[in-house]
Amino acid sequence: MEGFSEFGKALVELASLSTVGHVAWATLLGIFVGSLPGLTATMGVALLTTLTYTLDRDTAILVLICMYVGAIYGGSRSAILLNIPGTPASAATSLDGYPLARQGRAGYAMALATAGSALGTLVGIVLLVLLAPPLAEAAFRFGSFEFFWLALFGVIISGQLTAGTSPLKGYIAGILGLMVAMIGSDDIHAHIRFNMGIPDLNGGIGLIPAMVGAFGFAEVLTVMWRAKAKVVDSRGHDDPALPRPRDLWRYKFTIARSGVIGTLVGIIPGVGEDIGAWASYAAARRTSKERDDFGKGSTEGLTAAETGNSAVVPGSLIPALTLAVPGSAPAAVLIAALFIHGIRPGPMIMIEQPTFIYSVAAMLTFATIAIAVFGLSLTRVFIQVLRVPRELLMPVVFTLCVIGPYALTQRVFDIWVMVFFGLAGFVLRQMKYPMAPLVLGIILGDLLDKSLRRGLIINNGDVAPFFTRPISLGFAVVIALTIAFSVPVVRNLLGRILRRGRPGAPTGAGT
Repeated sequence: MEGFSEFGKALVELASLSTVGHVAWATLLGIFVGSLPGLTATMGVALLTTLTYTLDRDTAILVLICMYVGAIYGGSRSAILLNIPGTPASAATSLDGYPLARQGRAGYAMALATAGSALGTLVGIVLLVLLAPPLAEAAFRFGSFEFFWLALFGVIISGQLTAGTSPLKGYIAGILGLMVAMIGSDDIHAHIRFNMGIPDLNGGIGLIPAMVGAFGFAEVLTVMWRAKAKVVDSRGHDDPALPRPRDLWRYKFTIARSGVIGTLVGIIPGVGEDIGAWASYAAARRTSKERDDFGKGSTEGLTAAETGNSAVVPGSLIPALTLAVPGSAPAAVLIAALFIHGIRPGPMIMIEQPTFIYSVAAMLTFATIAIAVFGLSLTRVFIQVLRVPRELLMPVVFTLCVIGPYALTQRVFDIWVMVFFGLAGFVLRQMKYPMAPLVLGIILGDLLDKSLRRGLIINNGDVAPFFTRPISLGFAVVIALTIAFSVPVVRNLLGRILRRGRPGAPTGAGT
């Protein structure tokens, strides 16, 4: 209970008029960013990071967290009204949200999405307070060997879970990210690698320009490439704008389960909110008495998806704060922001900043209250925002994509990096390659490289400790099994073995 006592103190310390003001504008901005197709949570956090240099530490982190929470929630607006997820996290929301809107229940669909998002985030906050401190203590047992496998595990799992039907494409994207991370001076001997004769590459590829390009400029090109969508008009229908308490009570187990699933998905490095939504949606469909309604306007399916994706937000901050390994792409930008503002995430955080984890939980709580208030009171306003022509919006977004990376270092070269990753990201998206493993490879490549080289130096080139230390061996086995089970031949063979071992199962092809 000590954790909740510290959490309560953090809430009291943050409670002020200035905090309320910052929470209000940052969350509202995040909702607008998330609701507009082409603007993602990652891009919103990345661009806002470049504007927080003059703010004090706690205020800067507060507005970035509010942007993150608001943008993930805001994606449900366009998913429901346009059938286009404002952020990838809201893809599952559109399956039932858009049919509800076409039935004239858009307002109620958005009210349920608001309630699900708020409750999911609260479940995640509770688990953040419970799990983050012991995980930080456990991370003290991690050495170079364990961090090498942890980085590789993040890239492999991200590639496996975000690539849809082709894990190979996820693995390729992750490897491309690791290759990009190898460019520039290494951290141990300061040797320049793979700069291709370009002096500007001596310091490596900047994370912010790469992420703004891959998630921002690439999204602008993707939005302009596809057909224009129309907002559903549900005027004239009996459409309540507040969730019915009896519906929330009826789905209490779905909400609790989706909140836990989303948080646990968030803890897995680099997986992200969209997987939390899909996993929660699938679990709800398996156990629901109304499973035939899923995909046709199910209020339970909508609630599960929104609860799951929002619970990933606090979940993704658990490894980000305790291991310095992001649970999602926006969490990766938050890690960079923490370093910029003098906070070093990782196992030492409970020693250097013992109350900071509880402050983050308090910030998430304020952001959750804000999305509930704005989501239920400004439904009509968000509908009008979605009517902004993309021909006017996308040039503004592109301008921000240019300003953000340049403001960070004042180097024109970073603008070209952003453009390169935007064009490359657009081409890869057209070929169905996921962006999350690529960006996570860039983020974790440095950790993987340093940990591997340090481990080899410590043991005079002996690789045995990478496979004999218990935690390292556990990671190695999980990675090997993950890759093996992604091969169709292995997966089908295992399925046949399991079916044969089941009592009463058919044993022959002609049975």
